[in-house]
Amino acid sequence: MSAPTSSGSPRLSPLSTLIFASRWLQLPLYLGLIVAQCVYVFLFAKELWHLIHEAPSMGEQQIMLIVLGLIDVVMISNLLVMVIVGGYETFVSRLRLQGHPDQPEWLSHVNASVLKVKLAMAIIGISSIHLLKTFIAAGTLGPGGLPFCPPELLATAASNIGATRCNALTTDGVLWQTIIHVVFILSAIGIAWTDKLMTNTSARREHEAH
Repeated sequence: MSAPTSSGSPRLSPLSTLIFASRWLQLPLYLGLIVAQCVYVFLFAKELWHLIHEAPSMGEQQIMLIVLGLIDVVMISNLLVMVIVGGYETFVSRLRLQGHPDQPEWLSHVNASVLKVKLAMAIIGISSIHLLKTFIAAGTLGPGGLPFCPPELLATAASNIGATRCNALTTDGVLWQTIIHVVFILSAIGIAWTDKLMTNTSARREHEAH
């Protein structure tokens, strides 16, 4: 058994110290996600400028799709923040935010299970936005499908018919996207149910031990 140090914490062997310090290898990954967050901020600003600049020549459907695209960017950005802050706090090192006025409420009780459930719920929210955009664009679907362009191409959709940047939106595609969304929901329910079972089992064991 390792002897305790003067501070009261156990003294780790060199191998244990090396293995425990390997968690810092994840630091570049979280820094990379911060860079990705900056890219999403740029993308949001680009789409917002496009909306403001082209709004007079757009229809209601086009504006709605671009706004949903902005919401999608925000939700993905929120997911990035959750992974960066919660993942770093859980797997790398404590952020020591206790008492900070801007500390996220969920961070005080975050662990791997809680983070997993929150990420599943965030993915469902992002999938819902994508599905809503598909449903709006599918309102004029014909037998051959409808060219579906990204929001930044909607203002010039007529000139992009058949372009490689536009995906063919078909009824089968809408159906499969709905099925995938339902699978996301069922997966999140399964994750939350498994986490609840594990929590109840752990609480029961602690109660029996006392």
